[in-house]
Amino acid sequence: MRSGLLRSTLTLLAGGVLAQALPLLLGPWLTRIYSPEEFGQFASLWALAANLAVVACARYEFALPLETEEADAAVLMALCARLLLAMTGVAALVGLILAWLAEAGQGPALLLPLAVLAGGLSQWLTLWASRVGRFSATALARVLQYGGAALLQLGLGLLAFGVWGLLLGPIVAGLAAALVLARPAPAGGWQMLWRQPWVELRAMARRHREFPLLNTPHAFAGALQDSLALFLLVWWLGDASAGFWALALRYLKAPAGLVGSALSQPLYTRLVALQTVEQARQLVQRLLLLLLALGLSLAVLLMVWGPDLFVWLFGERWREAGQLARALAPYIALHFVASPLSVATLAWGQQAWALRLALWGQLAFALGLGLGLFWGGLIGAAWGVSAMMSAYFMYFFLALPARAAVVPARASLS
Repeated sequence: MRSGLLRSTLTLLAGGVLAQALPLLLGPWLTRIYSPEEFGQFASLWALAANLAVVACARYEFALPLETEEADAAVLMALCARLLLAMTGVAALVGLILAWLAEAGQGPALLLPLAVLAGGLSQWLTLWASRVGRFSATALARVLQYGGAALLQLGLGLLAFGVWGLLLGPIVAGLAAALVLARPAPAGGWQMLWRQPWVELRAMARRHREFPLLNTPHAFAGALQDSLALFLLVWWLGDASAGFWALALRYLKAPAGLVGSALSQPLYTRLVALQTVEQARQLVQRLLLLLLALGLSLAVLLMVWGPDLFVWLFGERWREAGQLARALAPYIALHFVASPLSVATLAWGQQAWALRLALWGQLAFALGLGLGLFWGGLIGAAWGVSAMMSAYFMYFFLALPARAAVVPARASLS
C-alpha cells in the first residue's frame, strides 16, 4: 500500500472515528429517551430513505474519478444534480402517500423527501471531494453528518419530539455536511450545472451507462435488504422488534462503516490509477487478510460478551438487542471485511459480476431471515442470516482477486 493511499485513508479514518464516537457515546442516552417502538418507526422510514438516496444519482457519482477533464466532470456533475432533483420529487410523492395512509397527512413520512435529499447530496458530493483530493473536508463532513445527527437527536429527544426528532437530526446534519463538501465548485461554477446542454448530458449518460444499468440495481438491492428486513419484522413481530434489530445493526455495523468509508474512497481512486493487474490483485489481497483478522476479533467479542455489553450500555429493556448482537456476530464480522473491498468491482469494470453476485446475496439474506424468523422468532432470524451470509461472503472473498483488471481512463468528450 503506497503512502498516498495510507495518508488519505488515515485522514478519513481519523474523521470517521470522531464522527462515530459521538453517536456511539450518546447512544446509551438516546436509548433512555426514545423507546424501542420509536426506534423501530424511525428505522423503517430511514431505511426507505436510504434505499432511495443510495441510487438518487443513478450511481453516476461513482464515475467522477474516471473523468480527468474538468469540463467533462462538470457535465457529469450536472447529470447527477438533475437525477437527484428527480429522485427527491419521487420521494415527496411517496412520503405524501405514506403520511396519508398513516395519519391523514400528519405522519413523519412527510420528511422523506428531505431525508433522501440529504443522503443523496452527501453521497454525491463526497465523491466529488474525493475526486479533487479534499480528504480533510470529507473527514470534517463525516463528523458533521454523523456526530451532528446524534447531538440533534439528543436535543430534540429532550424536547419530546419523538420520532420526528430521530428523523430531523440526520436530515439537518446531512445537509450541513453537503455544504462543507460543495467546494470547490465544478468548472464554470455551480450555476452552470443547470445550463449544461441536454445533448452533452445524454452523451455523458451513455458514456457511463454501466453505472445505472449495473451498479444501480446492485446498490438498490443492497439497501433494499435492510428495508425489507425491518418491514418484515414490523409486520411479523411489531415496532419494538424492529427497534431491537435496528439498534443492534446500528452499533454492530459502525466499525464496518468507519473502516469501509475511510478506506473505500482512496482505495477506489488508487485501484483506478494502478497500471498492472498484479498490482491491483496484491493490494486487494493484502487488505483482505488485514480486515479478516480485525473482523474475526470483533466476532469473538460479540459472541462472548454481546448481551451483557448491550445491557450495560443501553439498559435492561435492550437486552434482546444484545442477544441479537451475539447471533449476528458472524455476519457482521464478514460484512466488515467485504464493505471496503466492494469498490474493487467498480474500479475493475466488474459491475455485471457484482450485480449477479449481489442478487444471490439478497436471496441468501432473505432466505436466512425468513426461515429463521419462522422457526426461531427474532433471534432465530439473526442466526439464519449469519449462517446464509457467511457462505455468501466466503465465496466473494475467494472469487474477488480473480476479477482483478485495469480499466483504461476515458477519453474526453470534446
